[in-house]
Amino acid sequence: MKIAVNVLNFGPGATAANLRGWARFAEDTGFHAAMISDHVTVTPDVAEQYPAPFYDPFATLAWLAGITERVELGTSVVILPYRSPLQTARLMANIDHLSQGRTILGVGVGWAKQEFDALRVPFERRGAITDEYLTAIRRMWTEEVVTLDGEFVSATGVSTAPLPVRTPPVWVGGSSRAGIRRAVRLGTSWHPINARLTWLREQGLPALRAEAQAQGAPLPGFAPRTRFRITDTPLDDEKRLPCEGTLDQIRGDLREFAELGAEYLMLDTYRGKPDQLTRPEDDWRELELFAGRAFDLGAGSVR
Repeated sequence: MKIAVNVLNFGPGATAANLRGWARFAEDTGFHAAMISDHVTVTPDVAEQYPAPFYDPFATLAWLAGITERVELGTSVVILPYRSPLQTARLMANIDHLSQGRTILGVGVGWAKQEFDALRVPFERRGAITDEYLTAIRRMWTEEVVTLDGEFVSATGVSTAPLPVRTPPVWVGGSSRAGIRRAVRLGTSWHPINARLTWLREQGLPALRAEAQAQGAPLPGFAPRTRFRITDTPLDDEKRLPCEGTLDQIRGDLREFAELGAEYLMLDTYRGKPDQLTRPEDDWRELELFAGRAFDLGAGSVR
């Protein structure tokens, strides 16, 4: 199991120096991937959870590609309806070249209606838009010239070069039935966010397997994202999210994620509210303590 970290590209601590620090920390400490989130405009509904400033994921990843050598770079998640798939496909392919094949595209349908309204994107059609855009993006990564004739995007004979060095893995977010269906049909991995282990074991992953069987499709990979916080005393197992609690509790969570078949596990130090933002140095200290314990998870562990 590979371990990824969430790079906080929003809020008062989002500075060029701190973004560079996050990337260098992830690479130097031995994490496998550094992921970054997405919003185009910080409308009031976005600001309640993700305050300004908000660095663009594509511009930031392109910059980080030039100051890293090993760590994979990706999005968790790009809100796919916000941009033309022609633009998204080309941006990711370009970054894949700049990073020599180190990109991951995590995608989601979005939730902030005020942001959709500001961008003049129909909120109620976001699922259908995401499906069509993702289908187009996957084609543009494998075909030199593409003609698209869909409800939301049409183009005739467009050149898509350069194609990616490595076709980016596609992590599809969402724990709804539609999200799971999309992950099976259009993704390479399912990317649920902040799901409890009991739900994943008893509902989420069985639903994923059932959907793959229903579609006659291969079972996608499993790349969950979860909140990360180390505490001095144990937290209530019935109330905490996985990877929140003491190091011993987190060790058990990691083992269970591995047993559930997670190929990647993404750790997110953001606690969900602007007034709970922590300094990058504090986040790095906790993550380094986690990595330094050398959890016995096999060859794919952090160290």
